[in-house]
Amino acid sequence: MNKDQISGKVDQITGKVKQKTGEAVGNERMANQGVADQVKGAAKETWGNVKDAAHEAAERHRREHEQQANDTRDKFTNTVQNIKENVNERIDERRIEEKKESERIRERRPA
Repeated sequence: MNKDQISGKVDQITGKVKQKTGEAVGNERMANQGVADQVKGAAKETWGNVKDAAHEAAERHRREHEQQANDTRDKFTNTVQNIKENVNERIDERRIEEKKESERIRERRPA
């Protein structure tokens, strides 16, 4: 709850008290002022609701963006890790092939 919502509720309560007091004592001006205060309070509260909703939407958007950024970083990191593993596997395979080739060459040489 923000200050506009609270202030709006206070104005509405104050306005209701003024209205009822004005009606009770026969003071039309006070009763009308009470109604005006209630309208003003309702407008403030509504404005507070709008601000609250906008803040919540912005926060939700920020969290979604943050999650998307985290997901993208994770995907990128996994891709790099996979590339590294594939390259290392090929290097190991090539080393094994070279070792086998060296052994074949040694076996063909006359002693």
